[in-house]
Amino acid sequence: MVADPRDAKIAELERIVAEQQETIAAQREIIRRLSAREVELEEQVAKLTARLSELEACLGQNSSNSGKPPSSDGPSERAQRPKRKATGRKRGAQPGHKGHRRELLAPTTIEDHFPKTCSACTQDLPSKPCDDPFRHQVVEIPAVTPDVTEHRLHAVQCTCGQVTRAKLPDGVPQGMCGPRLTALIGLLTGGFHMSRRSAVTLLGDVLGIRIALGTLSESEKRVSDALAVPVEQLLPYVCQAPVKHVDATGWRQAGQPRSLWTIATTLATVFAITLDGTRRHLCALLTTVYGVLVSDRAPQFTFWAMHQRQICWAHLLRKFLAFSQDKTSEVAKLGEHLLLFSHVLFHKWHRVRDGTLSHEDFRRETMLLRTCVENLLQRGVDFGLRGVQGSCADILAHRQALWTFIDTPGIEPTNNHGERELRAFVLWRKKSFGSQSERGSRFAERVMTAVHTLRKQQRHVLSFLTATVDAALHHQVSPSLLPSAP
Repeated sequence: MVADPRDAKIAELERIVAEQQETIAAQREIIRRLSAREVELEEQVAKLTARLSELEACLGQNSSNSGKPPSSDGPSERAQRPKRKATGRKRGAQPGHKGHRRELLAPTTIEDHFPKTCSACTQDLPSKPCDDPFRHQVVEIPAVTPDVTEHRLHAVQCTCGQVTRAKLPDGVPQGMCGPRLTALIGLLTGGFHMSRRSAVTLLGDVLGIRIALGTLSESEKRVSDALAVPVEQLLPYVCQAPVKHVDATGWRQAGQPRSLWTIATTLATVFAITLDGTRRHLCALLTTVYGVLVSDRAPQFTFWAMHQRQICWAHLLRKFLAFSQDKTSEVAKLGEHLLLFSHVLFHKWHRVRDGTLSHEDFRRETMLLRTCVENLLQRGVDFGLRGVQGSCADILAHRQALWTFIDTPGIEPTNNHGERELRAFVLWRKKSFGSQSERGSRFAERVMTAVHTLRKQQRHVLSFLTATVDAALHHQVSPSLLPSAP
């Protein structure tokens, strides 16, 4: 049977069509992959653009528009800091300034001096005063000689042949340092943040006492152990205070990160070094949720009722300044308006603090201002821009805590009090790089708690530390850091 030529042509055409269909399918797959790759690249470009914006914003951050400390500013940022305008007045106290004079001390020696001759006619004068004398005091420190008490522990042999040696009486320390010297060591290294080697040098040069670094470290431990009870008793007091300022910063223990907290009131300050800055460790410190808490907007504080909080406006001002420096014109204008209203608010607050504006008038005059600030923050949320929307939304979430200082007299609008308390610890951290052990951390937080609290209460620091160490040696009740203590 002869094959039909048309069947061969049809088969060839079908083969060609099949190949073209395969080619079209392959091209479609390539197009699909290219489209997916294009979408992926667009997403990467968007992420990189956002990251670039974040990095550019970080490059523009300094202590004036972020939470960075002033010490982190570079030379260019420091040069751009606003400088005070020259007033044309001389340096020093100005007319009307209340003078501060040196207080006269109780004299240990009195020397009376009388003029011998009259300054007008040169006639001899009797040693008889006609009015109160002019008092001129010269303060001198005596030559320091250490008071060394030698305890001789004799051994006595009994008739039975047993040799018994005497033991140290109660209240005599095992080491060479007495209570006052131990307290002084704790004050030098913990209160004045001297290095241990510098403290050893000072004791030798000034007091003539030569001690080893190990002896000094052991004295720190004795001071820390003696302060354990007074500091533990102080924590409930600050927790129950009607107003408390809470802030935190970083700390290092043997090179590992830790968190340093402060709880500050008018008459007391408690420091605590915790494993981290989480809410769990903060709640362990603030055992009593009472009174107004002044802090920043950190999420650790969300367990505190919002109407009993005051958000630090210094942080808000830096955020508003960052908005005003944004490259987007709408955001920059938003920041400028927020800064303007904030400056008006603080101008009125300064008048309240100076006594030129009553708190009731302050509350009435800021009602419209509060509404304007909240409306501007809502506008920032509506922008939908990364870095602006979230910040404005978070500030509005703390709406109740923005105006507590207006509604409640006696509340500060900033957390400057807490930040000032931490400043000395931050300087100590820069010099010492933190502590090297758990014992060192306990010493740091306890001695700083005692020093700051005693200075607030205008109590003599060295005398208190000496009495505390002495009470521990004699197993007596320690002096109290509470303000009500006599």
